[in-house]
Amino acid sequence: MRKSWDAYFMDIAREVASRATCDRKHVGCVLVKDKYLIATGYNGSVAGLAHCDEAGHMMVNGHCERTSHAEANAIVQAAKHGVSTDGCTAYITASPCWACFKLLASAGIRRIVFGEFYRDERIFEAAEVLHIELVDASKGS
Repeated sequence: MRKSWDAYFMDIAREVASRATCDRKHVGCVLVKDKYLIATGYNGSVAGLAHCDEAGHMMVNGHCERTSHAEANAIVQAAKHGVSTDGCTAYITASPCWACFKLLASAGIRRIVFGEFYRDERIFEAAEVLHIELVDASKGS
């Protein structure tokens, strides 16, 4: 039996997460438009700067700030290559933090599928107001 599209792309997001360089949390993000993968991102430092696994964590208020989040890196990858994210679905191994949710919404992401809930309840109310579909893949899709 074939996997659903959501399961297929979530599996890819989990594989992308394996590239993360901050061992505090490995997160992967895959941006998909019309069933085509257009960009990926994982938690990692700015290209050319040291990663957590090389230089240690840069902790501020309980968060590592050495890395950029997977969602931001996926959006940046699409932008670097001139690919529109408007109308995309984001597959993310963990629900987005508030800052990443705002980036995804501003980038035109219309659907967010996440593998586990992580931290920020504000995304639910904002998603409803913005008509962004949130799907908790841990509950089945």
